[in-house]
Amino acid sequence: MPDYKAPLRDIKFVMSELLDSEQHYASLEGAEDATPDMVDAIIGEGAKFCEQVLSPLNQVGDQEGCTWSEDGVKTPTGFKEAYQQYVEGGWPSMAADVEYGGQGLPNSVNLVMSEMVGTANWAWGMYPGLSHGAINTLESHGTEEQKQTYLTKLISGEWTGTMCLTEAHCGSDLGTLRSKAEPNSDGSYSITGTKIFISAGDHDMAENIVHIVLARLPDAPKGTKGISLFIVPKYLPGEDGSAGEKNAVSCGSIEHKMGIHGNATCVMNFDGAKGWLIGPENKGLNCMFTFMNVARLGTAIQGLSHAELGFQGSLDYARERLAMRALSGPKNPEGSADPIIVHPDVRRMLLTQKSIAEGARALIYMAAQQSDILHQGKTEEERQAADDMMGFLTPIAKAFLTEMGHESANLGVQVFGGHGYISEWGMEQNVRDARIGMIYEGTTGIQALDLLGRKVLMTQGESLKGFTKLVHVFCKENADNEQMKEFIEPLQALNKEWGEITMTIGKNAMKNRDEVGAASFDYLMYSGYAVFAYLWARMAKVALDKMAEGTEEEAFYNAKVETARFYFKRLLPRSRGHVAMLEAGADSLMSLPEDQFAF
Repeated sequence: MPDYKAPLRDIKFVMSELLDSEQHYASLEGAEDATPDMVDAIIGEGAKFCEQVLSPLNQVGDQEGCTWSEDGVKTPTGFKEAYQQYVEGGWPSMAADVEYGGQGLPNSVNLVMSEMVGTANWAWGMYPGLSHGAINTLESHGTEEQKQTYLTKLISGEWTGTMCLTEAHCGSDLGTLRSKAEPNSDGSYSITGTKIFISAGDHDMAENIVHIVLARLPDAPKGTKGISLFIVPKYLPGEDGSAGEKNAVSCGSIEHKMGIHGNATCVMNFDGAKGWLIGPENKGLNCMFTFMNVARLGTAIQGLSHAELGFQGSLDYARERLAMRALSGPKNPEGSADPIIVHPDVRRMLLTQKSIAEGARALIYMAAQQSDILHQGKTEEERQAADDMMGFLTPIAKAFLTEMGHESANLGVQVFGGHGYISEWGMEQNVRDARIGMIYEGTTGIQALDLLGRKVLMTQGESLKGFTKLVHVFCKENADNEQMKEFIEPLQALNKEWGEITMTIGKNAMKNRDEVGAASFDYLMYSGYAVFAYLWARMAKVALDKMAEGTEEEAFYNAKVETARFYFKRLLPRSRGHVAMLEAGADSLMSLPEDQFAF
């Protein structure tokens, strides 16, 4: 298993130089504490915790897994103790409301910590990670009593949270869920039903677990319009606020999974468990979207995390592993062979991993700043624009980055060759852990439909225009910059084409609605490559400017420019294939009769 090292220099580059975090934080309401020195100190301490405490437990979690018993789920060796250190360090409260015990820092700072935690040990990071969504849901929709009872404990980290949506017969199609909520005379509800695939549904790391559960009230309308949202704690809060009597909720079993063995994926049984309504009746799905948007951006981080871990492991190995001689002549004449990093195909894989990881970091941090503005912007106009931009970027970040992160993890196995297939090196674990990212919180296909159907076509292309305008302004500002010509010209053409293919799909969909579903995956992937092109062009511009000014870090900035060139020449051309496929239309998918798929 590779030893994780937080990429602090690149984190600082994206935050400070690419996205001007100092100016960004100064523009927010209530972000006075987010000074450059404070943010650097927080990230530095977080890096130590992730490198020294969490990373060594990554392989332990994979090998031991979780253990189920009637008394509850036991996590792998060291997980519980690491969580106590995490709580003692104040990490759960970073971005939470000061009124309820939080530190009030912008969410974008918290997401940097989430990246480092996830790369060091994704399975462990899911336990506190799911609490963020519960916190945001309660902050937005909970009553004052609910906030005092549950939110304060979640923010301190004493309690953790989950999201309980999926049932055996329904995954993304929540309109068919069957869990029931019967009103009690004391204002509470009795929740009955079974939920599956509940990450961190039960464990021994915190004294209580707060489940956020979707269920139906009696006589509720059918479909998604009849779903309500409830708080259902594992232990009912006592009069003093501590975890008291056991509630009628239990873990029936834990799943035996392909990866993330260190995280308990639970079947949760609610047998008349006591719960309390969050938000209005039959508006649970609306409230849950608060949770889901946070969760989807968190899953986008998973793509980044597995890309980064795969790259770090591959790079170290490629520098040390000796095999064959370079085609252009020996590079290690004193040794028996050359390190494999000299071979062009290994370079192809390493640069693919590097461009994915660093591009993903730029995209997630950009989306995180929009999240900051949405919650702490000074004007309604700013907040609405940020909401629109984040809505557009979230499905791209979630789906594109998890697809690309899995590709990068697979390349890690390939760079190691036969050793990559052996568990002790950690590369095959990284692939297994990464695979779930394209499935949960809405599959790639669901995200693609959300992007093309809801976010783009249903807004008459307005959400797309919001982003393509950024690209247009950037290209116009650099149109006369000779050094940027190699990036600006293809980016301009791509930006123009993006709008054109969107209009074509829209026109085709007016005749046949299947055209949206047929085009959606390729449209999302095309959009992801386009967003990366914009971000890599911006990163190249920052690096070129720094080198022109003169810098002691010329090697770092030159690497940025060369990686941008690799991206534009080697990865961006993939967008051409996606255009060809989406232009093939629905007939290429729907013309084969169902009974002719197999004989």
